[in-house]
Amino acid sequence: MDLISGPLHEQHVALGATLGAFGGWSMPISYPAGTVAEHTATRAAVGVFDVSHLGKLLVAGPGAAEFVNACLTADLGRITPGQAQYTLCCAENGGVVDDLIAYLVGPDEVLLVPNAANSAAVAALLREAAPAGVTITDRHRDLAVIAVQGPRSAELFGTMFAGFPGIGALDYMAFADAGEVRVCRTGYTGEHGYELLVPAAAAPAVWDGLLAGAAPLGGAACGLGARDTLRTEMGYPLHGQDLSLDITPVQAGSSWAVGWSKPAFRGRAALLAEKEAGPARRLRGLRATGRGVPRAGMAVLRDGVEVGRTTSGTFSPTLRTGIALALIDTAARVEAGEVLTVDVRGRALEAEVVKPPFVPSHVR
Repeated sequence: MDLISGPLHEQHVALGATLGAFGGWSMPISYPAGTVAEHTATRAAVGVFDVSHLGKLLVAGPGAAEFVNACLTADLGRITPGQAQYTLCCAENGGVVDDLIAYLVGPDEVLLVPNAANSAAVAALLREAAPAGVTITDRHRDLAVIAVQGPRSAELFGTMFAGFPGIGALDYMAFADAGEVRVCRTGYTGEHGYELLVPAAAAPAVWDGLLAGAAPLGGAACGLGARDTLRTEMGYPLHGQDLSLDITPVQAGSSWAVGWSKPAFRGRAALLAEKEAGPARRLRGLRATGRGVPRAGMAVLRDGVEVGRTTSGTFSPTLRTGIALALIDTAARVEAGEVLTVDVRGRALEAEVVKPPFVPSHVR
């Protein structure tokens, strides 16, 4: 299958990015300075990420918000227009089709931002259930998404959007329009940050302006490699690894994104039953105490007996050690502070059970 080149492809080529396939798109994995430098720039100053591979689905028509609320897990009724919400699209058995962000524009309009690989599946489920008058429009190619993350991101926005003084002061998970650019105070790194929805034709100029403003602050362009190390340090799940059709929100520690008191959403009966009975496994954090880096799909053992499997794993540039997320059998009664063993290609790596995030969060 041919990969889709996003609206910023030429910018990445000019910057010397290493490009790779992600969700059917050709995306920057890293730039010449490398993933660790990009990670560090985001934690210390500001990182600018192209995440235009993310899907964009416009749900519009009479009662669109009420319809979305009856399909997805989080309670959209708990936010007001101009706010966004992390939510899940589940199958009827409780498995996760995708995790996504819902932008509540008004009672008749919601913009959904799912993951690239799952955008079509989410759209199909919504179209199948949509009442008369509610339409689901795929805007995947119409809009670019640029994330700006880091402790100096508000400083950058104060300059970049000086004509829109409210933009830099947005509350967490609030959004506003700055001309043709929609800006939301959210992100995937654990740092104070923003995500911009930009018309594709305008994206190169916005990207170039952000990089020009970030450079004097110690910022940098960052690829998906740094995005992954940053989100893993926060314990944020990646769909397809830590959440999936086989991994429910109850197992993944994402129950907070479920509106349990809502009368309806896809997968409600199965998730309520699992919550009441207690899940057979739970996602836990592991911090290596020895030298080695855990990766996804590795066995986690206690006294030589497997008690779980890693779902994500990486080297933490902040902690300078290996970290992982792992699904651990609840029957094993594993406690925080306990030291388990990860089988890293036949070599035993000791790792302490910890509660994510692995580093402090500064998103708010």
